[in-house]
Amino acid sequence: MSRDIIAILRGISPEDAVPVARALLEAGIDRIEVPLNSPEPFDSIARMVDALGSEATIGAGTVLDPADVDRLAAIGARMVVSPDCNPEVIAATKDAGMLSYPGVFTASECFAAIRAGADGLKIFPAFKLGTDGLKALSAVLPREVPTFAVGGVGPDNFSAWRSAGVTGFGIGTGIYTPGASAEDVATRAAGIVSAWDALPA
Repeated sequence: MSRDIIAILRGISPEDAVPVARALLEAGIDRIEVPLNSPEPFDSIARMVDALGSEATIGAGTVLDPADVDRLAAIGARMVVSPDCNPEVIAATKDAGMLSYPGVFTASECFAAIRAGADGLKIFPAFKLGTDGLKALSAVLPREVPTFAVGGVGPDNFSAWRSAGVTGFGIGTGIYTPGASAEDVATRAAGIVSAWDALPA
């Protein structure tokens, strides 16, 4: 069963990347991003792609420059996540055949991202928009466009966000903090997956 959860491994090292990614995959989370402000992020992504690329959708977060999109494509990444809505990054991502999830907050940003070809929308920072704000956006957004709430979301409020219309979630510190072991991540991921599976279909 595919779960619309993106694990955000901010601060992970190349040495920890594969064990942590494997723990996530075994728990049932198969979308993994390494933010580019992590140490040696391209090395971490390349290692995960080599080890698990056929089983997981692996990519980068905090992508701000089309040149970084080209580097990601060269190492086999399949997903680009950004904190902002940059049409040039979206276009470069789609030209490279990767999934594009730009960060948006307002209706204008949402529709600019959709028109640029985004595959889904990263609602960020979600906790500032709130479920009422998302509900208002959901009323006008195309139903076929996935939305991911990122920032201040977790298993304890999955249900409220889903009721407001969100499709999925990006989880950062709730699933990984620098130095966390693969075992720690497996435990956190299990709780997140359990909460997801308890949501109404």
